[in-house]
Amino acid sequence: MNFEWDEAKSETCFEQRGFDFAYAARAFFDPHRRVQEDKRYNYGEIRYQLLGKIESRLFVLVYTARNETLRIISARKANLREVRRYENSPNDD
Repeated sequence: MNFEWDEAKSETCFEQRGFDFAYAARAFFDPHRRVQEDKRYNYGEIRYQLLGKIESRLFVLVYTARNETLRIISARKANLREVRRYENSPNDD
């Protein structure tokens, strides 16, 4: 997998949340990850929301696919509702 991101957004994520997008990209390698299309807004591109574990912690990433590259838009630790969704839903990848 090839990843890209806005370096300034990654640095802001690190300052606010304690991890950068390079670390968060590890969630893509969770074999039990959950992915769904992010339809909350019209972004002008198709965006996806990924729930994936890194070690024992669940993360939420928003990303888009551009050619052969996955562009990470945002990343954060999952809240309790998202943890429950991850634990109770089938993997539709």
